Amino acid sequence: MAEKSFKYVIIGGGVAAGYAAREFAKQGVQPGELAIISKEAVAPYERPALSKGYLFPEGTARLPGFHVCVGSGERGFFLSGIALILSTEIVKADITEKTLTSAAGATFKYQILIIATGSTVIKLTDFGVQVPRLFTAGIAAFYEGYYANKGINIIKGTVAVGFGTNANGEASWMALTALFKGQVVEEKGGIKTDAFFKTSIPGGCKVIFASEKGTSVDEYDYLPYFYSRAFDLSWQFYGENVGDAVLFGDSNPTSPTHKFGTYWIKDGKVVGVFLESGTPEENKAFANLARVQPAVSSLDELAKEGLAFASKF
Repeated sequence: MAEKSFKYVIIGGGVAAGYAAREFAKQGVQPGELAIISKEAVAPYERPALSKGYLFPEGTARLPGFHVCVGSGERGFFLSGIALILSTEIVKADITEKTLTSAAGATFKYQILIIATGSTVIKLTDFGVQVPRLFTAGIAAFYEGYYANKGINIIKGTVAVGFGTNANGEASWMALTALFKGQVVEEKGGIKTDAFFKTSIPGGCKVIFASEKGTSVDEYDYLPYFYSRAFDLSWQFYGENVGDAVLFGDSNPTSPTHKFGTYWIKDGKVVGVFLESGTPEENKAFANLARVQPAVSSLDELAKEGLAFASKF
C-alpha cells in the first residue's frame, strides 16, 4: 500500500479527536495538513449531547461543540480540508520514525502526532489513590426519592456481571497506550503529560501553533468538574469532595423547585461545591468558589447561608 504523509495526525475518533480537529480548524490548519485516523466508520461526533437531547423534557439540548451534520453538509467543518481516514485501526506506532501502521498494512507518516485514543478502565485504588463517592447520603437520598417518584425501580445490591456481544459474538479491546509503551513517559497506567498536554515528546494543538508562530499559551487551568442533566434535573460539581459535607437548600424529592447543594470543607476552607438546578450565574459563582477556596468559620452558619455564601466571592 502507498504510504501517506501528513503534517499533523490525530489518532482516535472520539470526542477528544473531534475537539482537537475543531481547534486545528480555528487555528487555521491548511487543507491536506491534518488527518484523523479512526477505527470507527463514522466521523467524530459529540456523544454526550445525544443522551442529553433525548432526556431533556422541553425541547432539544444545545448543539454539540462539534457536529457532522449541520452547516457545511454531511461532515460539517471536516470538509475544510481535514482528511478523515475511517475504519482504520492502528496496530503499531514508531515514534522514532514518526510512522503509524494499520491492521491492513497501510503506513502513515506524520510530523506531529495528537494521541486521542481515549483510555481503558483502570482502578485508581491500584495506584494508592483514594476516591470517595461524589454523592453524600443527603444528595443520594434526593435522587433516589426523585426517581422513585417518577416510577423508576432502583435495584440495589446488584452488580452487572456482563454485557452483550456484537452480531459476530465478538467482544474485544486493547490497551490503547500499549501502542506507545516504552516510547513516551507513562505514569499510573497512562501517558504522562504536562500542563500544556505535552507528552515527553512535544505536542498539543494550541502549543503546536504557538511554537510555530513564536508565541506562547497559558498553562491549562485544571479545576475538577462533573455535571449531569436528566429530565428536569441538572447538577454541577467543582473541586474535591473531601472533608466535611454541608447540605443546604430544598432537597425534598417531591419539591417542585428541588434547588439544593453541598459544600465540602477541609482544613477550614471550601474545597468542593455541588449545586442542583443552578442558574448559569450561580454555577459560575460556584466554580469560582472552588478556585478561591474561602475560609469557613462555622459549618452551621454555612448551612444557613446556603447559596448566598457563593455570591460573596
